[in-house]
Amino acid sequence: MTPSTTVRSPLRLYGRDDELATLDKLLALLRRGDGGALVLAAPPGLGRTALLRAAAEAHRDRGPVLYATAAPAERAVPCSGLGALLGVGPSGASPAAPHTGITPAALARRLREFADGGPLLVCVDDAHAWDAASRAALAFAARGPGTGSRIAFLLSVADGTAFAGLPTLHLAPLGEGAASGLLDRLTAGTGGLDPVVRAEILREAGGNPRLLAGISGRLTPDQLAGRTPLPWPLPGGEAVLAAHAERLDDLPDRTRTLLLLAAAAQEHEPEGAGADALLLLRAGIRGGLPRAFLDRALSDGTGTGGMLQRAGSRVHFGHRLAARAVLHHAPWARRSAAHELLATLLTESGDRGGPDDVHARDVPDLPDAPEARTTAATPALPLAALVQRACAASGPDAALAAGLEAAAVAPFAHAARSAALARAALLSGGPALRAARFAAAAEQARLAGDPPLARSLLARTGPRTADAAPAPVDSATTPDVPATDPAPGLAPYVHGMLALRSGPVADAHEVLLAAAALLAPHDHRRALDALLGAAEAAWAAGDAPGYLDALKRLARTPADEGLEPYRAGMSAVLEGRTAEGHIRLRRCLALAGDPGDPAALLRAGVAALALGDIAAACRAGARALAAVRTAGPDALLPQALEHLAYAELRAGRHAGARAHALEGLHAARRTGQPNSSAHLHAVLALAASVEGPAEVCAAHGEAALSGAGPHGLAQAATLATWARARADLAAGRPGEAAARLAPLVKPGPGRGHFATRTLAVPCWVEAAVLSGREPGASRELHAAVDEFASWAARAADPGAPAQLARCRALLASAPEADARYAEALAHHERAGGDFEQARTRLLYGQWLRRRRRTREARGPLRDALVGFQRCSARVWADRAAGELRAAGEPAGAGTGPTGDPLAMLTPQQQRIARCVAEGATNREVALRLSLSPRTVDHHLRNVFAALAIRSRTELARLLSP
Repeated sequence: MTPSTTVRSPLRLYGRDDELATLDKLLALLRRGDGGALVLAAPPGLGRTALLRAAAEAHRDRGPVLYATAAPAERAVPCSGLGALLGVGPSGASPAAPHTGITPAALARRLREFADGGPLLVCVDDAHAWDAASRAALAFAARGPGTGSRIAFLLSVADGTAFAGLPTLHLAPLGEGAASGLLDRLTAGTGGLDPVVRAEILREAGGNPRLLAGISGRLTPDQLAGRTPLPWPLPGGEAVLAAHAERLDDLPDRTRTLLLLAAAAQEHEPEGAGADALLLLRAGIRGGLPRAFLDRALSDGTGTGGMLQRAGSRVHFGHRLAARAVLHHAPWARRSAAHELLATLLTESGDRGGPDDVHARDVPDLPDAPEARTTAATPALPLAALVQRACAASGPDAALAAGLEAAAVAPFAHAARSAALARAALLSGGPALRAARFAAAAEQARLAGDPPLARSLLARTGPRTADAAPAPVDSATTPDVPATDPAPGLAPYVHGMLALRSGPVADAHEVLLAAAALLAPHDHRRALDALLGAAEAAWAAGDAPGYLDALKRLARTPADEGLEPYRAGMSAVLEGRTAEGHIRLRRCLALAGDPGDPAALLRAGVAALALGDIAAACRAGARALAAVRTAGPDALLPQALEHLAYAELRAGRHAGARAHALEGLHAARRTGQPNSSAHLHAVLALAASVEGPAEVCAAHGEAALSGAGPHGLAQAATLATWARARADLAAGRPGEAAARLAPLVKPGPGRGHFATRTLAVPCWVEAAVLSGREPGASRELHAAVDEFASWAARAADPGAPAQLARCRALLASAPEADARYAEALAHHERAGGDFEQARTRLLYGQWLRRRRRTREARGPLRDALVGFQRCSARVWADRAAGELRAAGEPAGAGTGPTGDPLAMLTPQQQRIARCVAEGATNREVALRLSLSPRTVDHHLRNVFAALAIRSRTELARLLSP
């Protein structure tokens, strides 16, 4: 035991503000004479000791402190813990050692003597490691303090079972922000920390402060800066793993054997998937473990010391580091034998835990198993069996690595291929080949939807510059190792594809162009994918020249039959050769017949949108989604859902768009794709601008803009801003809508995305006119409508002619406007689309009512109300209902419940009262409702009289929720 009354001053504790506040409360109560007890429970490395020392340091100037740390080596000595605690008094004097048979009551008495009337803080670190008698006495004494006591107990344990019944504070791993701040402090002065290396250290540590310190302390400055590859596994966690493994020494041999098999069986599984219970049952019986013990242990963890947990058909360790600790603690011979046994079973069952006569063979127990073999693997072996053989290898094995690489292909899942390629990299004999296989493993991890793992694997490939030369290899001594990088450009390609989904898209564009140049001489397929990714990045950024440049580079790269029409067609459309482009894009749609190629189907959907064939875009999106659901990859699911949701929005299927976008948002979060999340938030904002409520539209719009800004997502920002403006229009705030849209559609540095800003022109024209801008005096409005007309002439969008006629009606003089509205409604009848048709009818009805053609206005307004109700546009329906009531016809939509304070008012008075309650001035209300300010003032006076109120403030308070 290690007694001490001198507590080191702790460094800053990151992410422990709540825990420190709890300790402060305990100490404050102690100083007031109200003792107590608190148990800090956490796995090794989470900062139990640091918190104890912080509490002791804080109390030293206020009263005596007894501080003891357990030593597991003395756990078998009776009362050794009490001896360590009481062997040194608070003043540093060394009284006679206590009797070994000290009772709990005697312990409490001795502590009161040490306190000597002052507030005594008793701190015991790793109290679970004390001997049983000392733990019992300490638990008894800790339950005694309370009101009037001058003693407080603060204990730290690995889990709360040893001191059940005492107040317990369970420590969680550090959050991302706190862990990142601690890592910055730990690596200060090392010459910089590469972002990918940072992400890998944080991922590996999992919020464990001690592990963060250990890993960062063992890496060289070059490794931290990303100039040299990271080792695998990362060093520095030995102390934490040893602390986790201390529990193993007290477990029976059969339990340790099962734990070793469980830890080894996770090596060929995706991270977090656990181990297959049936495989463990077969392995345990082959290893000589009793069937009854296995049944209990694998069903509910009985007999495993709480280390194993069952979840369905999988078996998991209770803590993520426990499995690594088991493997780290086991002797190499036993560990290798466990992997060999699992490889044999997986080979026999073809990677599946199939039926097996578990009593047919007499297999030696694991402790007597021979040393690991390095037999060359053959491609016929199942992939999981090869991974287990690789785990049993004691050093580089070129044949086994080649077998793993050859086997890591379809139909195995991308996660399984990634694990196999990572193992192949570890068995590779030269740095160039090792880096290439780590990069290939990273690509599979990305496709599996695991960007953190992909970045972790990329950190092992070395410098991430396009001109980085591989380390030299002596081909004379290592003839099986290539002297140059066998896959130049693969690592930059994976970096670029990760950035496309989770980083600044301008960076992704440049990295993917560089990767394509490196890949082109030897890997045409990936070079094409890199250029397509660069084009997608430029599109997301609103960079039309960059998009065209990437397409032109595609022309110089051998492409398949289906890609060339897409490339040529999109290039022609963006360069103004619309007719030629449409011919090419229709060819692209005709060739998109392979249901198993989701990327080609997504391109077909883009081509259909460019053609204005919204129905074809919806069909292509649905087929792409079905292909991804059927065969993957998981990383493409957010994009498939985004494309389908956007096409459904354009088609007016707002409910379907919302459902698919919500699913896509969950998929994007699960697969670590914040850029996709921003685009999906924008789609959801657009859907909410139709269906409401306004708060949902605002929330999704803000989420889209907050993600789009840092990463340069111009398309997402344009769509989100358009959505917010459309919600303003629905709520009767045309001035705000016009202010949002003007920068998007007018020339200038803040102009919106080149492919989507035109879609917002009809909303801007409507908002500008309704907010009071004189139609005939605005050149900007007419210029925007002319641009929209040019786009409508080129596009095949069936709704564009109707929206163009509506814009011209808004800007026309009274004699011409009537005909323009009729023209717009005729186009709507041919094109369909309830929402846009209802909007035109609403505007026409408003225009008629403003010219006192009230009876004529009721028909369009009534049809508008029905149209909005049909497409669940509730906010818009309320607006149409208000206009209909103002025209003298009762409407069901928008009526208040029984007891509505405005029920006694006329429909016109109700509309004015609601606008004023929202904060609008009389002039703003007049513009919004197409009335004169004098009429608004007249109605408002009558509202105040009817409601017996005197001010706008009272009206707002009366109508507040």
